[in-house]
Parts: sequence; C-alpha cells; structure tokens
Amino acid sequence: MEWRGEATVIARRKHGEHAVLLEVLSLDAGRVSGIVPGGASRKKAAMLQPGNRVALSWRARLEDQLGTFTAEPAGARPGLLADAAALDGMNATAALLRFALPERDPHPRLAQASETLWDAMDAGADWAEDYLRWEVLLLDEMGFGLDLSRCALSGATEGLSYVSPSTGRAVTAAAAGDYAPRLLRLPKILGGPPSNDELGHALRLTGHFLHRWLAAEHVARPLPAARDRLVARLTRPGTSSRDPAR
Repeated sequence: MEWRGEATVIARRKHGEHAVLLEVLSLDAGRVSGIVPGGASRKKAAMLQPGNRVALSWRARLEDQLGTFTAEPAGARPGLLADAAALDGMNATAALLRFALPERDPHPRLAQASETLWDAMDAGADWAEDYLRWEVLLLDEMGFGLDLSRCALSGATEGLSYVSPSTGRAVTAAAAGDYAPRLLRLPKILGGPPSNDELGHALRLTGHFLHRWLAAEHVARPLPAARDRLVARLTRPGTSSRDPAR
C-alpha cells in the first residue's frame, strides 16, 4: 500500500529512540498516521511541528498496518508558535480532529476549512468567529449537523432565537413560549438576535452538541481538554484572538 501527497501535521510523539509517530491531515486521504524513522532528530523536529505542511510518501505492506512516512518540508507556519492564542487554537483543532476522524476517512471540506483556519491563525488575523464556524462544520461532517434555518415548531425563518438542546433545531421566541429557559440561546453570529456575549453563547451552543452527540454518543470519551482551554481564552472578557499576550 502506498500514498503520496501533502498534508498538515496534527500530532507527533516519540516512537522508540530515534523515530516519531506522526499524524497528519490531508485533503484526499483524511487523517493518516505513520512512523518517521529518524524523526526525533534535531534537523527533522522543526519540520514536523504541528501546523506545518509536509510532502509525504506513506508505505505499508498491508492496508491496516501503521506504515512508514518519508517527509519533506512543504510550508511552515511559524506564527502558530509565536502567538499564545494561535498555539491554543492549533492544539484544540488538532485534538478535535484526532478525536473525531477515523483514520484514512477523507473529509475534504473539513480539511480545507482547517487549512484556511490555520492560515488565519498563522497570519495573526482575528479568527475566533472562523473557529466557531469550524466547530459547526465539524459537527456537520460527523453527521450531527445543526438545523438553524427555520423553526422546528412553526417553520418560520424569521425571529429565530433558540435551539433545542435535544434536536439541534432552531426555535423562534414566539414558539418557545414558557419553554424558552430550557432552550439554548441562538446568537446573532449563527442567525439569532443580538446579545452581550455573542461568541460565548455560540461556543456554548456548539460545545453542548460536541459533548452530547460527538463525545458521548459517537466516540464515548470526553472531549479533549484543549478545546476547553481555547474556549476559556477566546471568551475571556476584553480579549480577542489577535492578542498574542493572552
């Protein structure tokens, strides 16, 4: 078995004395793991940092084997290490991808969105809202898409204010009635009314379904702690994803 292509490193850890176990995300092959002989050397360590692009050749005798990588540099993202928020963002997205994606199961739309998000982090852009939409896409790609286009009870497309915590479908304020306190707030970012904490409400919304649907029902393990650390950073009062001192 053999695969060649470019990918982004999403994890590496030592394997024996000189090798590393590398995990990457590619557009056409999804999440791929393999051993890099000599990957623990100082020369290769910088190339194999999470977030960097690498050109890879993967080989294995059988399809279900771990396989071996040969790797060459294809593009660095030094901004991910220079900014604390960007580093937390890279760690969270990489951890969620490893948590959610089966190995060698391509998700090109999610992979492309991840590359775009990592580029924004590397460039020092304000990427917090992009990260939120990345979580929405992750849910959708895993088969747990939210339906925020119309009211689950009335079919109305205007006045959407809440989301059912059990179905992930939007509800208008009028249709919610006395049940409103039991529902999740739909923030303006995702089509609801304005609020004082747009990003916080939005990440609580996606977090609810990541915990309930993806972690509890699909993977049967708790979400990676890296996600909680990133959310705490992004929702800290008076900060933004562009502030490297956070």
